[in-house]
Amino acid sequence: MLTAFTAGLLLITISELGDKTFFIGVILSMRYSRRLVFFGVLAALAAMTVLSVLLGQVVSLLPDYYIRYGEIALFLGFGFKLLYDASKMPAQAENTGAKEAAVEVAKQNKKDKLQSANFAILLQAFTMTFLAEWGDRTQISTIALAAAHQPVGVTVGAILGHGICTAIAVIGGRLIAGRISEKWVTALGGVLFLIFGVVAMLEQV
Repeated sequence: MLTAFTAGLLLITISELGDKTFFIGVILSMRYSRRLVFFGVLAALAAMTVLSVLLGQVVSLLPDYYIRYGEIALFLGFGFKLLYDASKMPAQAENTGAKEAAVEVAKQNKKDKLQSANFAILLQAFTMTFLAEWGDRTQISTIALAAAHQPVGVTVGAILGHGICTAIAVIGGRLIAGRISEKWVTALGGVLFLIFGVVAMLEQV
């Protein structure tokens, strides 16, 4: 339980900082009520976490051998991919997560010309975050964690990690958005994935 909780917490906290969903929270909180944006974004991430854990439980029905080695391959693959991506980024690269988030917000606002109604703000924050998170590496990693570890621990840890990142985005986002180096966040995420992969390998010994 504690191992699953810690893995979920660390995985999400590191991976989501500087991600597209992080900057969706930053941008929306600059325009609308931070409280409403926080609850809308967090609700979407919590729903995605629960869905991912449920998918992970379906995957867990496979033989343990396939699950464990699939988990190792997934974490190592993501780790090396993120480190490779980080190595190709210039030191002062423009944060593509922020750029993509700004594009998504602009597109959505053109579609529905959002009014200031509380429900409309919550709905926009929820919908944009949920769609942006679908198929993201953190979703796939959560599925893998839930397949190999205690599901409740993974769920609680991952949701807490999402809550931390969302709070940072909506409270201090305006200040830190321009100070987060995508290169170093990407590299740190790669190292974290590699650590999880090595730990999973050691558990097989």
